[in-house]
Amino acid sequence: MSKVQPIAAFIGAAVLFGNVGTALAQSAEEMNKSNNPLTPTLALNLQDAWTDSYYGLGDADSNAFLLRGATPHKLFGHPQLLRATLPIVTTPDLPPSGSHTDVGDLNLFDVFLFKAGSMEVGFGPQLTIPTAGRDETGTGKWQAGLAGMFMAPQHWGIIGGLVTWQASFAGDDDRRDQNNLQAQPFFIYNLPKAWYFRSSATLTWDLEADTYFIPVGAGIGKVWKGGTTTYNAFVEPQWTVAHDGDVPKLQIFFGLNLQFPIG
Repeated sequence: MSKVQPIAAFIGAAVLFGNVGTALAQSAEEMNKSNNPLTPTLALNLQDAWTDSYYGLGDADSNAFLLRGATPHKLFGHPQLLRATLPIVTTPDLPPSGSHTDVGDLNLFDVFLFKAGSMEVGFGPQLTIPTAGRDETGTGKWQAGLAGMFMAPQHWGIIGGLVTWQASFAGDDDRRDQNNLQAQPFFIYNLPKAWYFRSSATLTWDLEADTYFIPVGAGIGKVWKGGTTTYNAFVEPQWTVAHDGDVPKLQIFFGLNLQFPIG
């Protein structure tokens, strides 16, 4: 099976189920809630980032399946959103170890939710736990830092961003220290019949290794309802336009996001 066949099958299935399901009414509020990561609903995201090739590593590819969940809560009496991401990583097939697939490091962040005029803001701590099943699929380090998110819903869609920083403070002494900054601009433009255009590529700076890569994404998605659950399927190719180091050339980010109402 070619590398693109699983992606094509995913897109086809998403479109089929989206057309069979009940499309959301074309109101900006409903479309924006389905795409806003700060919407205070119970969420389950099944996402995948496939890297076609790397600068400096030839045609080696890799993959990261992201099992991600979010839940709102009011610890300390203030609205918050807790998000957890557990990756299943397939490493590039490179000597001497070759390719391996295993669990990666668990990332958690908890943001306090605020309103700033029409803008929605989340800010709080983040923690990465070295849960990787192999050295190749994780850092071997405990990491802590901060996460900040803002979303500005508009009548046509959403503009916003997520910025995270974290650095290692404990873990395997034989593994290199970690110090990473990421910025994810977020742009959604609503289209007819519950389709939308999206761009959400993550810019990454490895401050410890002094490398970086800056991708630009352009993709499409569709939203539909199944009972009380909101489904959101998307695919977004992301091309690296500036880089330094052995970083991805092209990634394809796709997934299925589910939002569940809170009783």
